[in-house]
Amino acid sequence: MDTTPNPAPPAPRRSRSPWAVLALWAIVLAVALPFAGRLGDVQRNNAVDYLPASADSTQVEKLRELLPGGESTDVVLVYHRDGGLTAPDKAVAARQAAAVAEAHPLAAPPKAIPSADGATLMYPVSTAGPGTDEEARTAFVTDVRALVQDGDGLSAEVGGTGALQHDLGEVFGSIDGTLMIATVLVVTVLLILTYRSPFLWLVPLLAVGVAALASRAAVYGLVQGFDVVVTGQSGGIMTVLVFGAGTDYALLVVARYREELRRHVRPYDAMLAALRGCGPAVLASSGTVVAGLLCLLAADLNSSRGLGPVGAVGVICALAAMLTLLPALLVLLGRRVFWPLIPAYGSEPKERRSLFARMGSSAGRRPAAVFVTGVVALGALALGAFNLPGELKTGDSFTKAPESVSAMATLSAAHPDRGSQPISVFAPAADASRVLAGARTTEGVAGAQQGRSGGGWTEIQVFAEGAPESAAETATIEALRAGPGAEYGAHVGGLSAQTLDTAATHSRDRLVVVPLVLAAVALILMALLRSLVAPLLLIAAVVVVWGATLGLGGLVFEPLLGFPGFDSGLALLSFVFLVALGVDYGIFLMHRMREEARRGATPKEAALTALRTTGGVIASAGVVLAATFMVLASLPLVMMAELGILVAVGVLLDTFLVRTYLVTSASVLLGRRVWWPGNLARKPAAAPTPVPRLADDRVRTRG
Repeated sequence: MDTTPNPAPPAPRRSRSPWAVLALWAIVLAVALPFAGRLGDVQRNNAVDYLPASADSTQVEKLRELLPGGESTDVVLVYHRDGGLTAPDKAVAARQAAAVAEAHPLAAPPKAIPSADGATLMYPVSTAGPGTDEEARTAFVTDVRALVQDGDGLSAEVGGTGALQHDLGEVFGSIDGTLMIATVLVVTVLLILTYRSPFLWLVPLLAVGVAALASRAAVYGLVQGFDVVVTGQSGGIMTVLVFGAGTDYALLVVARYREELRRHVRPYDAMLAALRGCGPAVLASSGTVVAGLLCLLAADLNSSRGLGPVGAVGVICALAAMLTLLPALLVLLGRRVFWPLIPAYGSEPKERRSLFARMGSSAGRRPAAVFVTGVVALGALALGAFNLPGELKTGDSFTKAPESVSAMATLSAAHPDRGSQPISVFAPAADASRVLAGARTTEGVAGAQQGRSGGGWTEIQVFAEGAPESAAETATIEALRAGPGAEYGAHVGGLSAQTLDTAATHSRDRLVVVPLVLAAVALILMALLRSLVAPLLLIAAVVVVWGATLGLGGLVFEPLLGFPGFDSGLALLSFVFLVALGVDYGIFLMHRMREEARRGATPKEAALTALRTTGGVIASAGVVLAATFMVLASLPLVMMAELGILVAVGVLLDTFLVRTYLVTSASVLLGRRVWWPGNLARKPAAAPTPVPRLADDRVRTRG
């Protein structure tokens, strides 16, 4: 690198380049702003948008649209008094049910169904009009809840599938704003603590904010052009990815730029050198995340498949902003943006024995002991995965139960021998009577009745003897699918069937997506590191982290946090994020290690130097990424909270244990073999005898 003390002045063409980049981003921002705010309008949070594309329960949701008026909104009015309902209580319930029927067109008049102990009364209610429109469903549930009021000691609640979907929609509708505000605050605080400068933190925050707006507009265009499914879940995760990954890339660029400012007079030249030095690592790290996310396109679950391109667009926008907009802003602001810790040309960074230098020295002195100890510790943590809670039920999806969940809990207690939510069987209209008769004689069925018909199909509502999502109800669903309707082409759906199909699809998706992610990440690492051994080392490290993270989840989720279940999709999503994002830090470390090895350092020197020079920025990046994902834990959904905790804990394990100790000690143990079969794996030829130099020779070497 050019470290001549008296360089030529900057060329005019170069001085205009940052302004051209700013002008280009100003145009992008002007175009993106009108569309960024419309992303919420195209988000889809209906059940069919989350269900497996090919599942039986998904077909049921699509067939509902063929019925007269389209899909109905089904709710249950639940009245309860401890000790038993009184005659005035029943009169109040009847009046309120009649008021609902008078205010809205219903498929049938509300009919009271009392519990055996006389303490609970329910009125199933179904609209005769369309229910697929989210606004119509929201308006209906809101109005029904306004009509159904508690009395003196009388509890009145509105439950059912329509009310549950309404409550889920309320949560997902608030995700974008909550996540954006919380994530910006977290990133701001961490950047201020990292840079200890009153100005510098604003630059990456501005760049990542622009990237977030651009990504929202780009995803809106993706929906319009390719009909990609965007849910509240995928939109929220994209926001976290843009801020987390974008800030990580910014930290790496700024750290390398600060280093190069000590070697170059002009900020422009320093930035070019910084981008040449860290650019390949940033490109490769973002490439692993994008490749990993795009592997989700092979998933059968609609929500997972939609998350792939949505998340990938967010990471690409973050990468573009951090490699163009951020450098342009830093160059135009010059060295003064680092005040009060301005890196002067020709100066040397203050020598101090950093935490990572001390960690590296222990890994260098006793690499075998450090490696074995780390592997055993992570393996022991992974055993906690056997303590993970069972499948998360629909009613347990909220960290604080809304009215729909508490209403269904009341019904479950009042009717322990009868399901409180129907199983929907759709049969061809010509065979509906035979399917109905067969359903009534199926083991585990408490009752069945024929509903609406339309489009050549008839809906049959079946009530199981077991509680919702219990083993007994699951057995009933499987018996219905294998029994009376199978020969007539009937489909079985409903909330419990959806949960069953979703869990089965998650198992299938793991078998398909996990190998694809590993293969894609391995190819990118091989291309960057010119090695087979180093990529395998990094991939093995992140897989071990994933296992240990699930183990920690088993030790924390139910025993400490009280989460009643573990979402079946979290194993796959946490794997994709931890492998793709975790490999990022391995890339930063191994790429710098390769640079040092090419300069002639011994394997041990290369490993320890790479850790010492990149450890600080990797730690900062890891803390930022973990903190942004922890924002998900503030949401009132158990699945999102569990995902945020898993990724945050995994990133911290990867940053402070695996990257620092395991990868470093393994690299020292492997020596040059870590670069096999590349040129660096071969022992270099003996160095020629140095030529004596004059005492006053002050020519500096490159690098």
